[in-house]
Formats: sequence, structure tokens, C-alpha cells
Amino acid sequence: MPKGLPDPRWHPRHADQRGRALDTARSAVILAGGQGTRLRPLTLGRPKPIVPLLNLPFLHYQLALLRRHGIQDVVLACSYLVEAVQKTLGDGRDLGVKLRYVVEAEPLGTAGGVRNAADLTDGNLVVLNGDVLTDVDLGAMLSSHEARGARASIYLTPVEDPTPYGLVETDASGRILGFLEKPAREQITTNTINAGIYLLDRNLLELIPRGQAVSLEREFFPGLLARQVPFFGFVARAYWRDIGNLEQYRQAHVDLLRGTVNTPLTPTGTRRDDVWFGEGVTLAASARVAGPSVLGSSVTLEAETSVGPFTVIGNGVSVGRGSRLEGAILWDEVRVGQDAVLRECVVGSGAQIRAGAHVGPGAVVAENGVVP
Repeated sequence: MPKGLPDPRWHPRHADQRGRALDTARSAVILAGGQGTRLRPLTLGRPKPIVPLLNLPFLHYQLALLRRHGIQDVVLACSYLVEAVQKTLGDGRDLGVKLRYVVEAEPLGTAGGVRNAADLTDGNLVVLNGDVLTDVDLGAMLSSHEARGARASIYLTPVEDPTPYGLVETDASGRILGFLEKPAREQITTNTINAGIYLLDRNLLELIPRGQAVSLEREFFPGLLARQVPFFGFVARAYWRDIGNLEQYRQAHVDLLRGTVNTPLTPTGTRRDDVWFGEGVTLAASARVAGPSVLGSSVTLEAETSVGPFTVIGNGVSVGRGSRLEGAILWDEVRVGQDAVLRECVVGSGAQIRAGAHVGPGAVVAENGVVP
């Protein structure tokens, strides 16, 4: 079992209040059908659900969140590079869940994706967008859902700039009044946005036509309002980040290293002085590593290298003499030549950073790319 994942013997009755079981929400659907276009070039050869965060596939964090709250039956709605996802995550047994896959032959949108997976689910349903890193208290969300007699609830989170997201307006009781996707600044009336986590009455899914592309945000949710379905927002200031673009993806690493995300997962390896060392790490006597940082297995740091803070190095990476890495995210099998400088960048698996190269803030190197 990957280090830091919940014990498969864990049972909902052992959970504390934050991790209490969602007794009336027994199943979850994770919407992971997109091609990860905002994360390109990193997702040209690797689907977004398994891009690494601290060297663990991203969906490990969502599955751990669900498992923490007693949800073990999870359906992954996907369509892009599905075999790679299945090879990495398997049936979920090692992650303490039962993971099943529903593959969309044609894109069905967010609501269509949920409807496509619904036949495998039972009871009230938790739905998560497959690019959200969060530690929201699902138990508290369910309590709010039940207390209000809701048939649908949305987790809402306040943000400084809501323009890239979907605004959700509510009244004083939390009842949802309306939606506004990606508003212009003059249209902003609230700072609470749709955070991509929903609790839905299973019967409501019958309103979604089978086999058709339908949007939750633009069609299904407004339809619930038109039918006057009890529909509420759950506002919480939990940690939340959309990792779907390159800047937010790198920032998620920083947040995890700072400990600002409440997750049971930890990097694989042994922790010493705020640095995690995987198996078989080789450090020259003059190499320096500052935490918080993560070194994967079989990493080699040659003489006079300087690594960290906020650097994550994947498995099988070698860093040449005199090179400096700070705030850099390196996937597996990267080769860094001598006297190279990498700062606040992301480097895909198998890439080569040649001697003396400088890779600066915000830069992204594709898998197997070469920086001369």
C-alpha cells in the first residue's frame, strides 16, 4: 500500500467528526473526462488524473478524501488515455476504495458524465470535479444538506478573483438563487464560486437525458432552480485549489509542502529535517538540500548541488555538479547537467536539461523535452 494512505481495515465508525461516514451518501463519481488542455504540454502523454503531486498520482488525494469520510464506492468518469489511468490506479483496492471506470465514447459534459455513471451508484451521490485539491469537511456538508432538507447541495468557496470561475448567488438561508459562469468584473455580485463538489439526490439524475452532452453548471443546475427543487450552497473556508492550470499545479505542491492541506497522505520515503528521502538516494558530501522538499527514489545529487526549498524531485532523477534547483518540480527520470539553474518551473518525465541551462519561473518543459 502506498505510504500514508488509510488502512483498508479502517471503518466509518472509527472516524472522528471531521472524517465521519456519509451514511446516506454511499457512492461518489469523479468527473475526469477532460483532456487537461490547460496543463499542456504536461498532459500530452499523461492524463490529468494521474499527474504527480509530491510524486503521488493526483487522484490519490481525492480518493483519500472520500475514504476519510467513509465513501468507498467510487466511479471514475473518464475518456482520455483511460488505459494509463487504469494501469496506475487499478481497482482501488490498494487505496482503500472500490474503484470502477465508466468510459465515454463521446464527450458527455459534466451532467452527462454523471448520468453515464449513475447506474453504478446507490443512495445520495457525492460528485467531484477531477481537478480539485481540497480538504473540505464532507461530513459537515452532509449535515448541512440534511438539516435544510436539500435534494442538491454545492460546496461554495470564497475567492479573491471570481472571474475565471462560476459565481453562485444565494439568499440569507443559503438557498441558491442563480448561476453566472465566468463573469465580467462589472457582473460580480458575490465572491462565492462553485467549487466543484456536489451532493445530489440519486433520483434527480433521472432528469438528465441518457447519452447526451449536458452541462451541470449551465443546464442541470438551472433546471433544478426552475423546478423549485430544494437546492442549497454549503460555504466553507476549507483549503481549495483548482490544479487544472500550470501555475495552480505548481502552487499545489507548495501548499502541500507547507502543510496547508489537511490530508492523510505524505510523500513516500523517510523524513529528515523537513526533507523526504526516497529509497536509494545518493548525495555527494558537498550536496545541500533545504526543506521543505521531496526526493524520490534512486535520485542522484552530484557534488556542490543545491536543492530546495519547495523542490520536488521524482524517481530516478540525476542532478549534475554545481546545479541549483529552487521551487522546481521535476517528474521521473529527468537528467540535469552540471551548472544548470532551475527555479519555480515544472519539468516533465525524461526531459534533459543540458549543462549551463537556465529554466526560469513559470517555465514548463514537456516530457522528453530537451533544454540546450
